[in-house]
Amino acid sequence: MIEATNDIIKEINSNISSILKIAEKNIFTIMPSFTHLKNAQPISFAHYILAYVEMFQRDKKRFLNNREALMENPLGVAAIAGTSFDIDREYTTKKLKFKKPTGNSIDTVSDRDFVLDFLYSISVCSNHISRFAEEFILWNSDAFDLIKLKDKVVTGSSIMPQKKNPDAAELIRAKAAIVISNLNGMLNLIKSLPLAYSKDLQEDKKLVTSTSETIHLCLDCIIEILKGFKINKKNIDLALKRSYANATELADWLVQNLDYSFRDAHTLTAKIVNFAEKKRLNLNELK
Repeated sequence: MIEATNDIIKEINSNISSILKIAEKNIFTIMPSFTHLKNAQPISFAHYILAYVEMFQRDKKRFLNNREALMENPLGVAAIAGTSFDIDREYTTKKLKFKKPTGNSIDTVSDRDFVLDFLYSISVCSNHISRFAEEFILWNSDAFDLIKLKDKVVTGSSIMPQKKNPDAAELIRAKAAIVISNLNGMLNLIKSLPLAYSKDLQEDKKLVTSTSETIHLCLDCIIEILKGFKINKKNIDLALKRSYANATELADWLVQNLDYSFRDAHTLTAKIVNFAEKKRLNLNELK
């Protein structure tokens, strides 16, 4: 599990590096942000995508904490009550590069907190990846048309030759659901087990290995999606213009320069936007 955790951390770092490269190239690419899936204020594309760096950094911290918790040496606890053989647990701890021996043999035999921590960390990371995939599915859709995914991560329709469906991103969403169900499965597996070992616990191996394989697949897939997508800057600009995304800046200007309260500035700006909509003009086109 330590090796699997190290591999996941490496892949998270690769995703962070990919996002940073994209952000560096798009600091001055201005796009609408979204609240309630409606156009909100204009922001830098770099700022938007860097939000996922924050999520991945938190994911990395969780995995690092998990790895730290795994550095306790279980050797010598035997089946439940320890062993009468002359075993130096401090020596084996040092030789095997653990940090310390476990403290209680009964707990050591029945403990699966480290499994739950691992599955939980993967579940949270999978949620972040799924949200990221959903953003790309929406932006790539005909309704948004803000980006174009490369052919390597889309597939054609069974009957419609013109279609290029974001199947890779959609499968990432599905995999997140499976990962979360594995975490729930493990919680249910141990919720009623008395101390110490029961055969039920052998089922944790399948949950750990399948979940680990799934997160590796999803992280690799996100890297592929990030490698080749293109931003439709023309449509991003159109989305900004037709959404009155600069209305907040107008309200702020009224407060800062004409001593309006923000409540009054908000009300007045809403009236101006309604007027502009009726005239089919952008705010910057008004006299």
